Amino acid sequence: RVPRDPRGAPQPAEEKAQLLQNSEYQERMVESTFLYLTLDLPTAPLYKDEKEQLIIPQVPLFSILAKFNGSTEKEYKTYKENFLKRFQLTRLPPYLIFCIKRFTKNNFFVEKNPTIVNFPITNVDLREYLSEEVQAAHSHTTYDLIANIVHDGKPSEGSYRIHVLHHGTGKWYELQDLQVTDILPQMITLSEAYIQIWKRREEDETNQQGA
Repeated sequence: RVPRDPRGAPQPAEEKAQLLQNSEYQERMVESTFLYLTLDLPTAPLYKDEKEQLIIPQVPLFSILAKFNGSTEKEYKTYKENFLKRFQLTRLPPYLIFCIKRFTKNNFFVEKNPTIVNFPITNVDLREYLSEEVQAAHSHTTYDLIANIVHDGKPSEGSYRIHVLHHGTGKWYELQDLQVTDILPQMITLSEAYIQIWKRREEDETNQQGA
């Protein structure tokens, strides 16, 4: 919970500390399962360069993964209350699904955040997002990307593309409708990634992706 005065402004530090002693504001820890991890994009203003062309903002993958480091706080608002939540992973499954939150809905329209997420397609280590007490139980914490779903265009008129890794050859392919083409791994990171599937790397696996 976020202690606030009746006008909605945060309380001074001294008053906040006193309120946190009340049971109403005590911190609670809840463990829950997940099907996928939602990654929140920062607000994306569009800037113009010297040629008056629009520039799409970019953000590193690890910046939006910070949501799960156990210390980053995110505010959630309801009609009656405000909450602060912190997230931390307690288990790393063989496969992870990231859903990059690009779409925001309200009563009138749907907005899309076009921010490009910069990410490596191999060797993404998630050990720091585990709680300290369970890190020792996870000998394998590194993931490689195996599928990347992209949304292009406007929310109501856009289309989807899929990048998939052929495990046998280590080559990447792009699928759109019935069309299948080769794609360089470097090009995958330039897309408006929406949903990603990552595979945990086991100790005896070798990197076949060449990137």
